[in-house]
Amino acid sequence: MAENCTRKLIVEICNAKNLMPKDGQGTASAYAIVDFDGQRRRTKTKFRDLNPVWDEKLEFLVHDIESMAAEMLEINLYNDKKMGKRSTFLGKVKLAGSVFVKAGEETLVYYPLEKRSVFSQIKGEIGVKVFYVDEEAPPAPAEPAAEQKAETAEEKPKEEEDKKEENVEEKKEEEEKPKEEPPKEEEKPNPPPASKSEDTTAAATPPPPPPEVENPPIAHKEEASSTKVVATKSKVETGKSSQLVINELELRSLSGDHNRIAYDLVDRMPFLYVRVVKAKRANKEPACPLHAKLVIGTHSIKTKSQIDKDWDQVFAFDKEGLNSSSLEVSVWAEEEKKEEQKEGDAATTATTVVVDNCLGAVSFDLQEVPKRVPPDSPLAPQWYSLESEKSPGNDVMVSVWVGTQADEAFQEAWQSDSGGLIPETRAKVYLSPKLWYLRLTVIQTQDLQLGSGSEPKVRSPELYVKAQLGAQLFKTSRTPVGSAWNEDLVFVAAEPFEPFLVVMVEDWSNGQLVGQAKIHVPSLERRTDDKTEPKSRWFNLVGAENKPYAGRIHVKACLEGGYHVLDEAAHVTSDVQAAAKQLAKPPIGLLDVGIRGASNLLPVKTKDGTRGTTDAYVVAKYGQKWIRTRTILDRFNPRWNEQYTWDVYDPCTVLTIGVFDNGRYKRDETGKPGRDLRIGKIRIRLSTLDTNKVYLNSYMLTVLLPNGAKKMGEIEIAVRFSCSSWLSLIQAYGTPLLPRMHYLRPLGPAQQDILRQTAMRIVTARLARSEPPLGQEVVQFMLDTDTHVWSMRKSKANWFRVVGCLSHAAILARWLDGIRTWAHPPTTILVHVLLIAVVMCPQLVLSTIFMYAFLILALRFRYRMRVPHNVDLRLSYVDAVGPDELDEEFDGLPTTRSPDTVRFRYDRLRALASRAQTLLGDVAAQGERLEALFNWKDPRATGIFVVVCLFASLLFYVVPFKVFVLGSGFYYIRHPRFRGDMPSAPLNFFRRLPSLSDQIM
Repeated sequence: MAENCTRKLIVEICNAKNLMPKDGQGTASAYAIVDFDGQRRRTKTKFRDLNPVWDEKLEFLVHDIESMAAEMLEINLYNDKKMGKRSTFLGKVKLAGSVFVKAGEETLVYYPLEKRSVFSQIKGEIGVKVFYVDEEAPPAPAEPAAEQKAETAEEKPKEEEDKKEENVEEKKEEEEKPKEEPPKEEEKPNPPPASKSEDTTAAATPPPPPPEVENPPIAHKEEASSTKVVATKSKVETGKSSQLVINELELRSLSGDHNRIAYDLVDRMPFLYVRVVKAKRANKEPACPLHAKLVIGTHSIKTKSQIDKDWDQVFAFDKEGLNSSSLEVSVWAEEEKKEEQKEGDAATTATTVVVDNCLGAVSFDLQEVPKRVPPDSPLAPQWYSLESEKSPGNDVMVSVWVGTQADEAFQEAWQSDSGGLIPETRAKVYLSPKLWYLRLTVIQTQDLQLGSGSEPKVRSPELYVKAQLGAQLFKTSRTPVGSAWNEDLVFVAAEPFEPFLVVMVEDWSNGQLVGQAKIHVPSLERRTDDKTEPKSRWFNLVGAENKPYAGRIHVKACLEGGYHVLDEAAHVTSDVQAAAKQLAKPPIGLLDVGIRGASNLLPVKTKDGTRGTTDAYVVAKYGQKWIRTRTILDRFNPRWNEQYTWDVYDPCTVLTIGVFDNGRYKRDETGKPGRDLRIGKIRIRLSTLDTNKVYLNSYMLTVLLPNGAKKMGEIEIAVRFSCSSWLSLIQAYGTPLLPRMHYLRPLGPAQQDILRQTAMRIVTARLARSEPPLGQEVVQFMLDTDTHVWSMRKSKANWFRVVGCLSHAAILARWLDGIRTWAHPPTTILVHVLLIAVVMCPQLVLSTIFMYAFLILALRFRYRMRVPHNVDLRLSYVDAVGPDELDEEFDGLPTTRSPDTVRFRYDRLRALASRAQTLLGDVAAQGERLEALFNWKDPRATGIFVVVCLFASLLFYVVPFKVFVLGSGFYYIRHPRFRGDMPSAPLNFFRRLPSLSDQIM
């Protein structure tokens, strides 16, 4: 941003809906007060309207453009006290500066009104547009001191009046004020600076209120904001409520304070840093390329060759891998020499050979190298004389220090443990593309040119509409000519958007294209809710070359910003934010992840065909942010010690961490990079973590291969979920998991699954086009793109999960059976007593149950989970399936296995499906028997049931309900001496009822 530019924030207060009546007459006279960055503006008053419409634009000056994201915009609605007893609070809305958009991208967003206190009675919502405009800053005129004093004196009663009204609302005072109370000072138009006597006269005789009062902006000077800052500082210094001040700060500032929290979850790794800046030659010979060479024991590296330019390169050597106590820096000149070679007896040829000529060297004792720890300033390079007998007087500018991975120069330095400056081995941060749903509503077509005029129309063709966005292709159903579709086609669009959405009308009878139209995607309307329908438009259809006009089509198209586009499996989602920036919520916490290292990794490839090796790196994904650590080459116990931070918007999300072997930094003979191999993956659910606590644990890395599960080693991870406000964290559990549009206009399960797979493919393709690329196999493994693929192992795991959930009911059933069979007589006697107590005192049933649940849960607290769970091999049933079933899971679509193998798997699937078919039939038969009882399918059975119902009704008129419950309970748990071995009569009666099984062919 240029220095001569200023930024203005435009807040357009559009309307409000369904406000709470506050004037005692069933209505409200609402006005809005907007505060931003120490400035205050006010709208008109809309009298006696619970759905007021303002359509006013309020301008604010952004004092600091860089800190605009940390500012808060607050909108307060009040009921005008002129139309009631006093000004009453109608609701408020707070918006973070991070949701502000540029002019042209704004949309009307309805925000629900929030309460100011627990006792406030608030309802309704307010529609607002917020955007900013950058423009050249006009020269600021000097304001006279007298005018400033007059305005300051005029603002004091206004601020005091506002504070007084807020105190009255919070304390709920019921006493009435005099009817002749003068109107607020802020509701009068701003007069020009006048004398003191004129101000006194004007205040004594206020003008009568007009039918619609336009209230001008209320100016707040910087003095007021500075006073607030001083007051806050005084609170912190006295130590009275320092924690309260910390809680009011934005979490965004915490994430930006890297010096305070950076690298506190990992170990500090010592590195030897060498910065080689430039060299200076004593003799001015013809310019030739120079390069520097660094030698530490067996480590040798040289800089790039430069002519009359600085190198300014930094080299970072892992101190644990050094095998020498001295560093030698030498400078070499690349000189060209001509050599003559004889060809035959007389002919000679001259060739040019580049020879490296040493200009000198300088040595450093590593025991005397200074140490530097951020936030210390960088070490200044110095000139050192090069020792040389052939060419004395040469100098080199070098700085040498010992630092850690927290050094600012580490990211751009040549790193010894990751292969130097190889792009594919460097640490990187990636961002997933911002995804939107694009909704295309196809309405109808008109004036279609289906054929030439000479051809007779002997048929009524059927048409369908096909739309294409990139690689996505969807089509409508078939309808006759002249009929309307009114169907929605939903696409996934990623920023930057594809230029055009192509809409084609085709004739289903002959498969020929009738015409097509192109819709410009970036210019489509963006909406955040369903309150406003997108505008419909007509587009001309273009046919073949000889048909520039083939009719027209009527459609509606918009970008849906109120949805969250799912790009990962639903059970491991890490982001639930809506696509529209205006609907973004402030973060509730921070997630710090320290990737410390791995141990006992197994070799996954061979090096030079002689020994196994592993070049491991870690990828972590949470929300839209992906991180990739540097690759540690040829180590089975790599230590990364890198730390990253994410903003957390919902606690019920999952962090995914995967370990891979880097195969892309090497290329084959054709120049094609290799593939990265899987080593393992772990998931950590944030809701299972205690806040503000560090979890330092090692997790087993297991990878599933066609021959079974294989343990590849362990990874050491440190995780901390920080949250400054418990109230925000608890409130998150009561809010919907997905944005509002998912519940107002839900997408079908099948459609949602198709869109999820499409979004996964888009994210995979975009990240694969980054530099360096994040491999397709890596993204697919992290996103679990194969969750929808059939797997015998997963089917067994899900089945036993259902059995595990029903096992508690089975345990209860066995316990009841033990009670009724008197397996333990004292327990059965106690149940008799409990039954009598329940029947006699039914009002204590619920309280007793909840108290029992409270005590049980309180006792189980000490046995709660201490370590976040990892992938469970027993729950995954990787050892309970055979090799063929695992091979079937790795088989793609279409299959690549032999016909005999496919036939065997098909027969096995049929046998499994037959058991499921029988189970479904038995479940359906029970419901059909109950339905047959009421439909007189068996007249005798229904007749018996009717007679039983009649006698039961007469019985319950005489017998109290408590007696019936008590008698039924005693009868159920009667002694086995009074019980027969055969099934009871009601059970026999129900089993004899007919079902529809005999009617199925």
